[in-house]
Amino acid sequence: MTSTPKRVPIPRNGVDYRGKVVLAPMVRSGELPSRLLALKYGADLVWGPETVDKSMIGTNKNFNPLTSTIDFTRFPSNSSRPAPKDQKESVIYKLHPTKESGRLIFQLGTSSPTIAVEAAKLVASDVAGIDVNAGCPKPFSTTGGMGAALLQTPELLASILEALVKEVGEVYQIGISVKIRLLETPEKTEALVRRLCQTGITGLTIHCRTTPMRPRERAIRDQLRMIGRICREAGVACLMNGDVANRDQALKLAEEYGVDGAMIATAAEANSSCFRTEADGGLLPWKEVVIEYMNLAVEVDNRWGNTKFLLSQLMPGKAEAAKRCQQAKNYRQVCEILELDDLYDKARDLDDRLGITQRAGQAVEKAKKQNQSAKAAGRHSGAHHENQEERGILAQRGITAVSAMAV
Repeated sequence: MTSTPKRVPIPRNGVDYRGKVVLAPMVRSGELPSRLLALKYGADLVWGPETVDKSMIGTNKNFNPLTSTIDFTRFPSNSSRPAPKDQKESVIYKLHPTKESGRLIFQLGTSSPTIAVEAAKLVASDVAGIDVNAGCPKPFSTTGGMGAALLQTPELLASILEALVKEVGEVYQIGISVKIRLLETPEKTEALVRRLCQTGITGLTIHCRTTPMRPRERAIRDQLRMIGRICREAGVACLMNGDVANRDQALKLAEEYGVDGAMIATAAEANSSCFRTEADGGLLPWKEVVIEYMNLAVEVDNRWGNTKFLLSQLMPGKAEAAKRCQQAKNYRQVCEILELDDLYDKARDLDDRLGITQRAGQAVEKAKKQNQSAKAAGRHSGAHHENQEERGILAQRGITAVSAMAV
């Protein structure tokens, strides 16, 4: 008689990570339209971008009837200059309560059990789980003792998870999980995983790289079987991350290494249809994916700077349309370039709401008055403005600008 494998109970409003292929948390490629795109193409779950605990505290939660989204907003607090009287609140986090229902995991950047709990409670009723980031190697995380820095303070990390399990997971009936990296030796990794599996978490994701490793370096899978076995013994679902290219490969690797599922990052950033199986047709042409992305971005009023960045990832750089889109100043111009006639009116209205129609017009008038050299400088100035705007939004989420733009 075979015994039933041990499993940490999945809370009523939570979700089991087993058998899932999911979208990884990514700073700029994990915003709402990117998540919706991944879900459309078959992602089982989606992780939002890391959001630092302190950036959520003090936010206002509002339902936006225009986009049917829940927006967490607050006024900027990182400037020493007096705020303009007409200044609008910044959107710190945006989710879709219907389309992401039961499938969204909120990733939290934290180094404090108390602050983690305070921040997590703000979103707990709207997500299927809270995931603690203990794997990001970038300075915007590690400088504050967050991300991969937590790997060096395992008891602090365990105390954060235990607090979240007790004060958020049990109260709101959602799962608490953690994403980590490999440590310097298999022995250290084993000890860490065993300790974390004792905290009451329902899931653990292992990024198969050490903290110093960069994404271009090949993932290390030698320890996966050991990590999967420890999680299985504790009843904790285990996902793998690192060099996973598509859904079919994800499921094959999970079976080969004895883990429960896999997380896709870079491949999804380049073409979200990687979540489709080969039986369903596999990867779609980039233009089809871009058109779908544009529709979603306009639907949810996505920030222009973020949309422009994602277009640069989804479109092959040598394509003429890609080059022209990178010179675009607003949604309307992208619709013209891609000949998205059905979306044009909505794009124009969104430009008006975002205040970027006037900016584009001013740029054109300025270019007319300048020589060819100045025109080129003007184009660079426009791109600089958009980057500055995106950096400002990321900073509001608690992510330092220079490091974030390199993620």
